[in-house]
Amino acid sequence: MNALEVLKQRGFIQQCSDEQGLNELFSESRVTYYAGFDPTAESFHIGSLIPIMAMAHLQRLGHQPIAIIGGGTGLIGDPSGKTELRKMLSREDVASNMAKLSSQFSRYLTLDGQQGMLIDNADWIVGLNYIEFLRDIGRYFKVNEMIKAEGYRQRLEQEQGLSFIEFNYQLLQAYDFLILFDRHNCRLQLGGDDQWGNILAGVDLIGKMREVNKKRAVEKQQKETKETIQTTREMKTIFALTFPLITTARGQKMGKTEGGAIWLDATKTSPYDFYQYWINCDDRDVIRFLLLFTFLSIEEIEQFRQLQGADIRQAKERLAFEATLLCHGRQEAEVARTTARATFSGEKKEDIGLPTTIIKKERLDAGVPVVDLFIEAGLAPSKGAARRLIEQGGAYVNDQKILAIDMVVGTEFFPNGVCVIRHGKKQHHRLAVE
Repeated sequence: MNALEVLKQRGFIQQCSDEQGLNELFSESRVTYYAGFDPTAESFHIGSLIPIMAMAHLQRLGHQPIAIIGGGTGLIGDPSGKTELRKMLSREDVASNMAKLSSQFSRYLTLDGQQGMLIDNADWIVGLNYIEFLRDIGRYFKVNEMIKAEGYRQRLEQEQGLSFIEFNYQLLQAYDFLILFDRHNCRLQLGGDDQWGNILAGVDLIGKMREVNKKRAVEKQQKETKETIQTTREMKTIFALTFPLITTARGQKMGKTEGGAIWLDATKTSPYDFYQYWINCDDRDVIRFLLLFTFLSIEEIEQFRQLQGADIRQAKERLAFEATLLCHGRQEAEVARTTARATFSGEKKEDIGLPTTIIKKERLDAGVPVVDLFIEAGLAPSKGAARRLIEQGGAYVNDQKILAIDMVVGTEFFPNGVCVIRHGKKQHHRLAVE
């Protein structure tokens, strides 16, 4: 299936500058594409996963991603979608954030310099000569067109207005696209729909610079009276593609909760809480999120669409496991799933990691002598030892002290299928119904 069709079927596409042309490009060649991420925090949050997952899907289909960390643009701050000036970060803050964000990319993308690249735009932005930049790049931008962009227009209508430093952001983002086009033959820029104006500015800048190059080539040809000079780069078309700004069925911004943002960094949002965010999503969101935030095939996801009522939890559990697997690895995903299952059934989270013995339901229906259970669980070496433990007040079932040596344990001691027995304060054992 064509890469653009995959993105469309999974719900990633909001706007595209030339859908037919981009579709043909994906069909004909390996495409180099990029998305930019400013290091304004020390971790990505779930909202950042939309561009990251789209890039990962394209890479799995054989195309080459470039992830740009905005070490240069991050010193300014993108005004898009913001009602006030972003907090200005020091170069030290930006460098620290960049180091932490770089490692999070590796969970989703291969950025080894060949299959994909991770680049800091400070390499070409920080050292810019301001006068030369204005003469070479700034002359292609018209202020009356820039202020029509939604992000700029909204800020200009507000009391705090738009600072001049923010106004320059569009020029720098467009310049990024030009540099990547020249150096890496990058033909496509991806971003959130609030970036549409900035991305089109890059497309427009490359087009204008290409026209200048064509004119120079023609002039040179006329002077030298040789064959017409053309380069493949001059003949190429550049593309823009944006993603929808994701909100939940309840109208909340993606990745935002009452407790704050859901981060990819395990020290800011634990793997268990990360898992819980997905499993507690609205029923109306689960199929959409499976398409966006997992690599499950569309065919497999469509099978979940048939689930109704309480069975929808199966789809939510798969969503939560797959999303946590990608972000935190298999071990953390399995621990989170096990803990969540026990919590959902009413079992205590602290009992999940205990050694466990499986008891057949038929035995419990008939009743099992408590001394036998202590022996089977390894909490007593013999019936005599088990009896002495009970007589001394050191034996417990579900935190209740056992008072009778001849006590019989039945299914009533297994709420939600689990029972915990204890020898003293430290030796615990978990019993579960088969």
